[in-house]
Formats: sequence, structure tokens, C-alpha cells
Amino acid sequence: MTYRTVANILPAHPLQMGVLTVYQPLPTQRVDQIDPFLLLHHFGPVEVKAGGRDPLDVGPHPHRGFEPVTFLYQGGIRHRDSRDNTGHLRAGDVQWMTAGRGIIHSERGSREFMEAGGTLEGIQLWVNLSPEHKMVQPRYQDLKADTIPRVDLGDGASLRIVAGNFGGLAGAAQTHGAVLAWQLSLPPGVSIDLPVPEAYNLAAYLLDGGVAGSSGFENPARTLLHYLNDGTGIHLTNTAQTPARVLVLGGEPIGAPVVSHGPFVMNDQTQIMEAMRDYKMGKMGFYVEE
Repeated sequence: MTYRTVANILPAHPLQMGVLTVYQPLPTQRVDQIDPFLLLHHFGPVEVKAGGRDPLDVGPHPHRGFEPVTFLYQGGIRHRDSRDNTGHLRAGDVQWMTAGRGIIHSERGSREFMEAGGTLEGIQLWVNLSPEHKMVQPRYQDLKADTIPRVDLGDGASLRIVAGNFGGLAGAAQTHGAVLAWQLSLPPGVSIDLPVPEAYNLAAYLLDGGVAGSSGFENPARTLLHYLNDGTGIHLTNTAQTPARVLVLGGEPIGAPVVSHGPFVMNDQTQIMEAMRDYKMGKMGFYVEE
């Protein structure tokens, strides 16, 4: 295996969204996108009091032209959208939503979680769609934790295959492009080699600190490693005294122009104007609470 070189080390910057602190390593001024990945938000961990205020509480809003994906690590989330989908995510679940031609949705702390209280933590990832898939019909995939394939890598390390393939196993999510999303767990002191497709752009987000690459340089928590396309795999070591979690992301680059405006990601400004018009005209559906 030839190890890939880290091209950019991108620390996540905190953003305040209401009462919730969100950490954003992508996009940055240095790296606008890692094609096909457009945005990564790490929210939490935040402690929620039983019966307290919902720190998430993202009301109805539209999307078009990409796939918003939510990886829930702790807590509970309730999803509702204009296609009459309702999802209740618990720790370990993943929500893979294809906005396509347009969808309106909300995400809030689930009733069960808000009543009991606890820790809320997750990642939202925006995956771009190619020009031929920008206007596909919306799709909602509610991937429960026990349906996501898991591989034992030895020494206590494990890998959950949300999307893509690993070791002959296919991921749980259906995707429109060639994409991989793997959730890696590394015990203290354990090293691992992961083979990756040579044609894929690649990144690894470190939720927990003390993870070193093949160079031996230790990277802290909430850091995104962006790799060059110069090898067949990556090497990771947990140098901390506590377990480490890593989200490994890869995909074939789309290579098309990206023009975005708020919740819409298209290929030119005319398409953005059409998205705004279609939303106002109700062509993305109508959101109705349960």
C-alpha cells in the first residue's frame, strides 16, 4: 500500500447557531470544497436537560441539488419533510436525504430525547450531485444502526460502512455518485491501514484528538485531513489515551461548476434563481407538521 500525503490540515472553526455551537472544517478560505463534499458541520457534544430547550430546533427549510446527510453519534433527532417522511434517529443511526429537485424538511430533538435529556452530538455532511442528478426525485433513507455493516479490523478497531464498499461488503446507503462514508473507531495506541480507491478524492474528519497519519504528526480533535490523490491508502494511529472516532469520506470528483445560495447548490446562477422561484411557488412541496 502506498500511503496518501496530507494536502491540507483543516481545523474546524466554531460557529454559533442559536444556542448550538457547530464546528465547521469545510468549507474554509483555503479549501472551498473536496469534490463531491461541500460542507461538514460537527454539532455538539452538548448536554441537554430533561424537559429543557431544544438546542437543535431547525425549523422547515428547503434544499435542492445535493444530499444532506446526518450522522447521529449521541442523542435523538426527529426528521419531518414535505414528502411526508418522518424519521426518528437514535445514536448510531444515519439519515441520508437526497434533496434532488427540491424538498422542505425540519430537524429537531426527538420527543423521547428531550423528555429524558442527555448528550446530543452529530455531523451533517453535504454531498454534491452531478449535473445529471441535480433534479432527480427526492429520496429519504433512514438507516438504523443495526442495518449498517460493521467490520472488525482487529485490536478492538472497527469500521461501519455507511456508504461505498469495504472488504467485499456494501454500505447501507444508496448513493447517486461513487461515494464512500466509513465510521472508524480506534482504541488507544492502535494503528490501521485503510485501502481507498485511487480515483477518489479523500478526507478524514477526526472527532476525537490524538490521531496521527503516516507522517507521525499528531492532529487534535475537530480536524479534517484532506489528502492528495497520490496513493492507494491511508495510515491512522490513535496516539491518545482515549478511544478515537474518525469519519472517512471519499468520492469520485464531479468536476462541474458549483454555484450555491443558502440551501440551494446548482451549476449556474440561472438555476439558483429557478430554485428560489420554484420554492416560492410551492414546487418543492408543502411542509405539514404531524
